[in-house]
Amino acid sequence: MGATLHIWQLIKRKYSIYLVLLVLFLICTFANPNFLSVTNLTNVSTQLAVTTILAFGATILIICGMLDLSAGSVLALSGVFAVSAYKSTGSMLLAVFVGILTGVVCNVINAVMISTFKAPPFIATLAMMAMARGVALHYTKGQNILQLGDFVVLGQGKLLGIPIPVIFLAAIGVLTWYLLSHTRFGRSVYAVGGNEEAAVASGINVHKIKYTAFIINGIFVGIAGVLFMARVNAGLPNGAVNYEFTALTAAIIGGTSFSGGVGTAGGTLVGAFIVGFLDNIMNLSGVNSYMQQIIRGAIIALAVIYDIQTKKRKTRSLLGRVEDNRQAIRQKQSKNTSV
Repeated sequence: MGATLHIWQLIKRKYSIYLVLLVLFLICTFANPNFLSVTNLTNVSTQLAVTTILAFGATILIICGMLDLSAGSVLALSGVFAVSAYKSTGSMLLAVFVGILTGVVCNVINAVMISTFKAPPFIATLAMMAMARGVALHYTKGQNILQLGDFVVLGQGKLLGIPIPVIFLAAIGVLTWYLLSHTRFGRSVYAVGGNEEAAVASGINVHKIKYTAFIINGIFVGIAGVLFMARVNAGLPNGAVNYEFTALTAAIIGGTSFSGGVGTAGGTLVGAFIVGFLDNIMNLSGVNSYMQQIIRGAIIALAVIYDIQTKKRKTRSLLGRVEDNRQAIRQKQSKNTSV
């Protein structure tokens, strides 16, 4: 009985988020007959692509003990510059490069403020949020860039029947999983986020790891910007508002801890689909937008509370094991002394 309970607790701890997604999927299926249609599920996956790509970048940063509040604004700036480059040259490849380069430059500035000048990530990326949005609006004079031509293929086209944004999502998801699970960089990210002082003591170049994490995040944001503008068929300097919070929500629901050192690419993907399915079923059921915002906010609050409580339970369990070990050592020493 004890072994069975232990196995169940282990399964619940490791796979609870996947069980939540399965239960939600079943509920949505019975709640609305249109939910399970191929068209609807394809649309949901395509719509999720941009914010989930942002969520993968957010996951790496949060595990490393940082965060990015500027992702939505940098996405808009990257997308606007990419669209402008395409309209000027007609080169799709150059447009994508410009979008990625913009995202990387903005994130390197974030890294300089945070890692070099020791600014709090919240303040530094909040400043970048304002600057990037301001540059996008100034560059376009507050006007949308229209008539994108073939550029829309990146956001609306398909390859072998699969939407191109979903292909990008899958590729970036696999890349994030590989980086976090199978590289020295990934191990260092977990170490830095778990305990930065211990990471320094073990010889990890914390400065380099933080810069690399922001550069990867910049690449992801730049790609997301290109896909977003291609999907909406316009360069929108005011686009993607609050997308960074949707990305953070997916990461948190997926088990990434705001305390750092904990999180997985798979969990973030599941978290993104939980958010996406909830939004979709609320839209299909006619729930008004104000109520949807309330529900999203409640979900974030519950996820954070759950994360805090889980941390406390793990800490208590660890302290309990340490105390048990101490008592065992004392008893052994007492026996040796009596002998």
